Amino acid sequence: MQLTLPRQRQLDLSRPVVMGILNVTPDSFSDGGRYTQLDAALYQAEQMLTDGAAILDIGGESTRPGALDVTEMQELERVVPVISAIRQRFDCVISIDTSKAVVMSAAVQAGADIINDVRALQEPGALAVAVQAAVPVCLMHMQGAPRSMQQAPDYQDVVNEVLQYLLSRAQQCQQAGIDKAQIILDPGFGFGKNLSHNYALLQQLERFCSQGYAVLAGMSRKSMIGQLLNEPVDQRLAGSLACATIAALKGAHIIRVHDVKETVQAVRVVTATQYGA
Repeated sequence: MQLTLPRQRQLDLSRPVVMGILNVTPDSFSDGGRYTQLDAALYQAEQMLTDGAAILDIGGESTRPGALDVTEMQELERVVPVISAIRQRFDCVISIDTSKAVVMSAAVQAGADIINDVRALQEPGALAVAVQAAVPVCLMHMQGAPRSMQQAPDYQDVVNEVLQYLLSRAQQCQQAGIDKAQIILDPGFGFGKNLSHNYALLQQLERFCSQGYAVLAGMSRKSMIGQLLNEPVDQRLAGSLACATIAALKGAHIIRVHDVKETVQAVRVVTATQYGA
């Protein structure tokens, strides 16, 4: 499986790859405020690439539970300079984590290769921009909105409902002109799901990976780990690596994480086990 990227490039997903999280926000749940300055963001980008990240995911709006909305202008001012600077300095794959059509368009123009949207291209103009940009898109499932999504998430059958939602959104994207090979599905761990919902999705992740789409799994440092292990955000590395390992074993193509070096090592062990050292 491969993604076709701008500038006549390909991203090989025949083996799982690691996506490094770079939040240029003051309020993200794990690293908010650490990389809001351009030099700090560039240093972290270089470190994650050195550690083996195949993709850098740049986000300018926190989607943690209870997060407040930011304006288009705020988000543009946060992400566009960082994307431009990374594109100038490093030959790497860049993803823009946004739901706003204006930000998607500006980010792709600045050098982003992938659109990663927690709202699955449902905001006004987002789908049209993604079609015009002709870059891979990641569609995530979220029940509710960030401010309230964790208050009372409710499902009859969480795995089936999340899967059917993502397949429906993927079909709508394909009907709009996005090739199936350019669509990534993300079950949205922690986005409108309680502890049992999250682990049911992880247990049956292979169902998502058997649909012919690339699959992204993002569980790094999330509350599904903290609640289970009773650990604060900065003490969730072991749980994050366990989740990443399970996801890779079940067929996930992209593992989205904060701790790149350790996750790359874990994924290498998985691929050596599956395909030979």
